[in-house]
Parts: sequence; C-alpha cells; structure tokens
Amino acid sequence: MTGTPIPAPSVWEGRTVLVTGAEGFIGSTLVDLLVERGARVRAFVHYKPYGEKGHLARYLEDDRVEMWAGDVRDPGRVDDAVAGCDTVFHLAALIGIPYSYVSPGAYVQTNVTGTEHIAEACRRHGVRRLVHTSTSEVYGTALTAPIAESHPLQPQSPYSASKIGADMMALSFHHAFELPVTVVRPFNTYGPRQSARAVIPTILAQLHAGAREIKLGSLTPTRDFTYVTDTAEGFLAVAECDRALGHVVNLGTGREISIGDLARALVTASGRAAEVVVDRARLRPSGSEVERLLSDNTRARDWAGWQPRVSLEDGLRRTSDWVAAHPHLFAPDRYQV
Repeated sequence: MTGTPIPAPSVWEGRTVLVTGAEGFIGSTLVDLLVERGARVRAFVHYKPYGEKGHLARYLEDDRVEMWAGDVRDPGRVDDAVAGCDTVFHLAALIGIPYSYVSPGAYVQTNVTGTEHIAEACRRHGVRRLVHTSTSEVYGTALTAPIAESHPLQPQSPYSASKIGADMMALSFHHAFELPVTVVRPFNTYGPRQSARAVIPTILAQLHAGAREIKLGSLTPTRDFTYVTDTAEGFLAVAECDRALGHVVNLGTGREISIGDLARALVTASGRAAEVVVDRARLRPSGSEVERLLSDNTRARDWAGWQPRVSLEDGLRRTSDWVAAHPHLFAPDRYQV
C-alpha cells in the first residue's frame, strides 16, 4: 500500500541563517524562502527609532525569525549578529544611484566598510558560507554582450564604485584568509515590494494613478530583468555551490529589453493607456548612464543548477497587480531618488 510521498528534508532545515538588509525588497523575499525551508532566520534590519520593520512586519510574533536592529557600519553589532550563524547572506547596502551623486561618502561607509565588518565577523566566527550581494551596475555599459563575470568593471556612478569596492573587499577575505565567500551579481531584480526609486514600480505607479503620460529618463538603455523570487532562489543555490567559492556568479535571465519597450509592455500588463515621455529631471549625468546590461548566466546554470522560472510577461503582470493593490506606498507625481 502506498501513501502520500514524504518530501525530502530541506538542506536549510534547522540552520541558523543571518540575512542583512532583511527588511528590504530582495532581503524579505529571501527571508520568506528560508522560513519556508525550515531555517532559523536572524534578520538584521536597519535601526529605526519608530520600530518599523518594513516587509518583515508579519514576522514580529513569529519565533522562526529573530529581529536584530543595527547598522552594518557598527562592527560590534555586526559581530554579535554573525555569532552562531551557519550562513550569512549580506544584502544590506545603499542602493539608489541618484542619491549616490549627492552623498558618495555614505555609500563608501555603508557598502565598503560595512562589507569589511561582515567579512571580518564571518572570519572570526567561522561561518560555513558568506554570500555577498553585488550588482550588474559594476559592469557599466556592456563592452561585450552577454556580460560574463570576467567583463571589466566600470564605475560609472559613485554607487557602482562603492559596490566594486565592496565586492573586492569580500573576495580579498577569500584570498587572504580562505573565507568561504561567493559574490552574487543580480541583474535588475524586480517584483512585488520594490520601492518607487526603481523603473518598473515608477512606471506602474504612474499608470495605476491614471496618468496619460509616463515620465521616464532615457528610453534607449537595455536591461536584463529578473523576477525577485528567481533572484532569491539563486542566492540559495549559490550558497550550496562549493565551486562558486571565491568567485562571482551572475544572476540574470539572458534576455534584454529597452526601457522604452519595457514601458510599453507595462502599459499592456496594467491594462491602461498612456504615452511615454522623457522627463529631463530623471536623466543620469552625462557619462554615467549604463546603456546596456545583458547577463551571461552560464556559471549560475552550470555550477549551481539555477535557472530563472518566471517569464518577463508573467512577472510584469504579477508586479502590476501588487502595485495596484498598494497605492499608499507610491507617490507617482514625485521623482523618488
């Protein structure tokens, strides 16, 4: 007599895992996946005096997630958070490109120095694996496409420069101290929970507010958009991939679309009608615009067995539905840096 098959236990079952930047867009999605797979999650969130926990508010009474308020610029607090953890996913960072033009020093302090604090704590406490988060922005405008991990790094904004520095800091701990670290490099993650500073929620917020003109910066750059659950699954896959130790691994779909064509696809996904126009206030400074990003994801596929599962069309529909259901999170008439 046969019964219902018992699912195989998750490799994350019972592990204590630290996620920095856990209350954010990708971080909170990663927390969800880890909780589903049985991990004990330590969520390192940026301290706020009013106690708001962003997308982790639903876990406030859930003992599977332990909230740790702090700042990655504080090495003592970071050390306390890392102690006793099996795996550390480091996502905490300043990420808005426009704000990096006006406050580059803050990006160095949080992104570079904060990463050094994480790496040093991981070395001291002997974690099994550190997964450090990079960004496709470090490549700058593609010199060759698709972009492999060997592509030259081009700091076309203070933000990308700070992430290059953070990546090198993390990798230096592997070479100098044999720290088991892998750098994951997502390409333009999108989906529910993303803030209004990113292009897809910016467009959707305008559409669902009834705008007849969609205001954007340059329409010609192309991007490789990856749905957020696919990106989070990539983090988990890379964390179990020994071959990736000491290396960078791209997480992208291998498909590119221009911002103008993306806007038109979002008009279709939202069921609205609007014209796309260029807003000069949203243009990047000359020489800073990244014109083309297209991922070569061979390492992620061949080394870690990862592949994106959500198509762009499906992902845009899901994201449109989420933005429409959360209008209070967006101010479509204001340019959010």
